[in-house]
Amino acid sequence: MLRSLTIAAVLAGATAAPAFAQATNPWSFEIGAGTDNRSKDASKSGNDGYVFGSATWESSDQLFYLSPSVQTIQGGGSNVEAAFAAGYQPEAFGYQFDFSVTYKNRIDADAGYDDDTWEAMVNISRAVGPAKARLQVQYSPDQVGAAKAFTWVEGRVGWNFTPQLNGSVAVGRREQDNAPDYTGWNAGVTYALTRSLDLDLRYYDTDAHTFGEQYEDALVAKVAYAF
Repeated sequence: MLRSLTIAAVLAGATAAPAFAQATNPWSFEIGAGTDNRSKDASKSGNDGYVFGSATWESSDQLFYLSPSVQTIQGGGSNVEAAFAAGYQPEAFGYQFDFSVTYKNRIDADAGYDDDTWEAMVNISRAVGPAKARLQVQYSPDQVGAAKAFTWVEGRVGWNFTPQLNGSVAVGRREQDNAPDYTGWNAGVTYALTRSLDLDLRYYDTDAHTFGEQYEDALVAKVAYAF
């Protein structure tokens, strides 16, 4: 019941938010759904579909932000993961930096399951004409479940083919304590159907198929509505 109420509350609030967002400019919102919830190229939803919603507040100088979010998953007896991120995103020497800390909690998880975690992330990106590149590093001292610390390092390059269409390719490496180490990659395109509605089609794979279906390859479609 708690899982259903959480999803319903977030989606209902997001649906009612456009008028509120116009009145309070610092806030933006996003809701969406996909055929598989992929994180670090592995599935968090048992290779099944999922829904998500988030809100983001930015300071007037766009340097600081806060972002609560929720998404459906399958893991540890939980079907909902809530998160709260806080970040700082300066620009220097032509590079965009994003430093953030995120608290995550898997709601109503099985008794005894390690259901929450803290993650730190650094993104360094640069755009030159239609090209864009990003380096991402993530670290957690104790992730959810039986796994402990992990480090994720990913490089991504992208290209804006038109104002509506862009593509990207990314390769990442995850090192974990008490869980498989693996390399993952993805490639795909994002098309802006309207100013607010995006459709993403992306292929994911890893070199860790023997560790379970969450590491197997998949073609994933996702739609996101931002306002």
